[in-house]
Amino acid sequence: MELTDLKIIVTGAASGMGAYFARQLVAAGAQVAAGDIDADGLATLKAEIASAALHTHPLDVTRAEDTAAFVAWAQAEMGGLNGLLNNAGILRDGLLVKKDRQSGEITTLSRADWQAVIDVNLTGATWIVRDAVAQMARDKIASGVVVNMSSLSRHGNRGQSNYVAAKAALAANTATWAREFAPFGIRVGALAPGLIETPMTRDMHPKAREALIAEIPLGRIGAPHDVWLGVKFIIENDYFTGRCLDIDGGLHML
Repeated sequence: MELTDLKIIVTGAASGMGAYFARQLVAAGAQVAAGDIDADGLATLKAEIASAALHTHPLDVTRAEDTAAFVAWAQAEMGGLNGLLNNAGILRDGLLVKKDRQSGEITTLSRADWQAVIDVNLTGATWIVRDAVAQMARDKIASGVVVNMSSLSRHGNRGQSNYVAAKAALAANTATWAREFAPFGIRVGALAPGLIETPMTRDMHPKAREALIAEIPLGRIGAPHDVWLGVKFIIENDYFTGRCLDIDGGLHML
């Protein structure tokens, strides 16, 4: 699929890698329907890009009625729909069971923190795939693509039970959906980024940052552009479907 032929939804597009993807897609000639719960962030993105190819609208992926309405809006706004970049996600990190070093008190991950991550990163991600693919199928498009944003944490990561569960499930469903959607001419791929340069990683304690970098065989933290190249590959390679690509500098090797 050529990027210039793309009419794609990007979720979680108001900041971070989602905003970076939106900018790259528009620059490559795609039409982008950018959604996020952060309406102010979307307004900033719109002002930065200042292109008729970028369409913005608030979106809360945890609300099934929101995802259905957003897909209908995006299809009408762009005059079609043949892509989804399923990027929205949140973190609520914490050990499932933790012992305080000083008091010895045992605390646990709250149900609220568990559910919040599952609602956005898995359930919400599933609803937007369902609604976007249903719209593409009704439109009988010639070809379409879904790109799911998983994470290297899908292999397991201390203090992220909720995030790991959601991202591992999203990677597994990439294979499930690739089989289910192939008859509609729709491919499904996923990316699992490792440690990527973001405001959060830039604010890390220098020694902690250095220790993490030391574990990466390529010797550096990834850049958003490294992940974008993976997104571009999945979109453009019409013989790729059903797989999750780890983009991690070799941090996790099987």
